[in-house]
Amino acid sequence: MSRGRIWFEALSGSSGRQSDGPGSLLLAEATLGGERVSYVALAPDAQARFPRARGGEVGVEEGWYGARTIRRIIDADGDSTKRPIVTIVDAKSQAYGQREELVGIHLAAAALISAYAEARVAGHPVIALIVGRAVSASFLVLCGQANRVLAFDDEQVLVHAMYKDAAARITRRTVEELDTLGATIVPMAYDIQSFDKLGGLYRLLQVASPDEPNVGTVEQVKLAVIDAIADARRGPRDLSSRLESEGAKQYRKASLIVRTKMAEQWTAQ
Repeated sequence: MSRGRIWFEALSGSSGRQSDGPGSLLLAEATLGGERVSYVALAPDAQARFPRARGGEVGVEEGWYGARTIRRIIDADGDSTKRPIVTIVDAKSQAYGQREELVGIHLAAAALISAYAEARVAGHPVIALIVGRAVSASFLVLCGQANRVLAFDDEQVLVHAMYKDAAARITRRTVEELDTLGATIVPMAYDIQSFDKLGGLYRLLQVASPDEPNVGTVEQVKLAVIDAIADARRGPRDLSSRLESEGAKQYRKASLIVRTKMAEQWTAQ
């Protein structure tokens, strides 16, 4: 069983299976901190229609059905209290395949990104909990629009634009050379601690036995999610908190300057 499914079931108390969607898309409602919460996750499905998405990747069906799921939550809450949406993230990438490209995986992924953004702007606290891999489009789709991102401090947790072997080919370096660069250039590192330094995480969680969560560790993670939800409600609905952290100020100085210059040019028109 994938770590994503393990933690989805541990936190939601449900298998998350839906009757009208792909087996890879998990959804459950549960009570957390005295309120209703929607848990969402992707998990491997050996019977997936698209073979390239059978390992828990973000694929065509995952994008379109996922977007429908999030928008149903938005519509259901209407003018009432906006329930939190907690996404358990353990997806190694997008689905790479000719079929996916032909039928528009980019549109499916964009639809899910848009749905998460709409939920956040509407007032739903959108929380991403990274328990495994979140590489390439899987991070962009499942975490990019979250008000707050939590992650396990564990060697199996990985956040990056691409895997090392691919990055090595692109940059014409060896994997060893990339590791050496990552030791001094934080954005090039692959460990979750380095990503945390960039200001992308709300909190890095020290979780004992993440592959076999017990009652204590589940309660620990639930409390962290409750705290993230409360903090998201206190803050603005945009993503400015990622740029205001101490990590961002130290390690993303150039990015902050570029954003400031772009804003100046935009408002000057």
